[in-house]
Amino acid sequence: MLNLFGRPARYCDGITRRSALRIGTFAFGATAFTLADVFRAEAAAKKAESGPTPTQHKAVINIFLGGGPPHQDMWDIKTEAPSEIRGEFKPINTAVSGIQIGETFPKIAAMMDKFAVIRSIVGARGGHDAIQCTTGWPENSLAPMGGRPSIGSFLAKVAGAVDPSVPPYIGLSDKTQHAPWSDPGRSGFLGSTFGAFTPNGPDLANMKMIAANKASLSDRKKLLAAFDDLKREADAGGQLRAADAHTQRAFDVLTSSKLMDALDLSKEDPKVRDRYGDGKPYQYQYDGAPTANDQLLMARRLVQAGARCVTLSFGRWDSHGKNFDLVRDHGTKLDQALTALVWDLERLDILNDVTVIAWGEFGRTPQINKDAGRDHWPQVSCAILAGGGLKTGQVIGSTDRTGGNAKDRPVTFGEVFATLYHAVGLNPETTTVMDPTGRPQYPADGAVMKELV
Repeated sequence: MLNLFGRPARYCDGITRRSALRIGTFAFGATAFTLADVFRAEAAAKKAESGPTPTQHKAVINIFLGGGPPHQDMWDIKTEAPSEIRGEFKPINTAVSGIQIGETFPKIAAMMDKFAVIRSIVGARGGHDAIQCTTGWPENSLAPMGGRPSIGSFLAKVAGAVDPSVPPYIGLSDKTQHAPWSDPGRSGFLGSTFGAFTPNGPDLANMKMIAANKASLSDRKKLLAAFDDLKREADAGGQLRAADAHTQRAFDVLTSSKLMDALDLSKEDPKVRDRYGDGKPYQYQYDGAPTANDQLLMARRLVQAGARCVTLSFGRWDSHGKNFDLVRDHGTKLDQALTALVWDLERLDILNDVTVIAWGEFGRTPQINKDAGRDHWPQVSCAILAGGGLKTGQVIGSTDRTGGNAKDRPVTFGEVFATLYHAVGLNPETTTVMDPTGRPQYPADGAVMKELV
């Protein structure tokens, strides 16, 4: 990073002149560093460690339903349970004979052949965070060395960037008062080099600033090259020439309009935007995420531009009170956004290349409490998937009469992640990355789900 220091002067958007003179600084993960540092580290890692790389651009859109969605009010209606467990919702038929889901999701019901529902996810540790939904591992796994990397970080490490101007791993989640609900996914022992690019944070402000000052950036690029020229004579090993290549990639990201265009929804067909909706008014948000339907559209635009993994947090599902009112609000909006996304991916002929999953950290109690709510229930939870060439139009697993425990085919987080990795072209049984001790680590603790592939 090159800093040209002078008297700080603040622009109208709050960015100081001193900040504006920074070349290529982004906040990936929790640490600020230069993009050139990112690319140098990435190249060094790939040189030291080889692994299978997908030949096609495959991607994952991971939608976190923060707070714990009530499985028995969504995909697993318990018609035979007593009213104090069954709740207010009725099941509706879907486009697939024999499958029923909650009445709040009529659009998904009409497209059920494009979706697969897992009703029997087990192994939730009970924490109010996205860790198991972004990594597939419990929080304490490899904690002394930084923890397990999320799927986005793993893909950024092993597969790299599709386009040098588009980060392979992007987190869209708006900042939440309960911070773990907007965690885009941790990089774990891979380090912040492979953390998520977060355009809703300082990264976007930096890009907008640079987009408005491209001429100045060009001048500073020339100055940086001049400094390198002065040092190159002493570079007997050619290391500075290699550094130039990494710096060039940093400038590619900063000066390219491709990422900024993908983030700019005004460039999208208004009819497509209307199909997604914006999820407003935001209700029952409290300390969680908004029901930002338009982030699903942004996710589609980003994977189309070259991102391998996009994460976002949709809604605040911690329904200790007014559970049924919340599901009517959040569920209706999720119904619209998910079906629009699947329709859109299919329209663009990339549905088989993009795997979509929506799920939360745990389920909710069978028993309805005195506040018409459901409380935390890590014993069983659910997920809905689409795309990725998966076998859709089916329900996997079941729960008992009250929705309290998995009855048939319990599914672990590790199995879900093994399947996601398989869908993007990686073999979870043979692909590894090295941890800081030099030991190979697999991406998932489970086998690929045969029902889905």
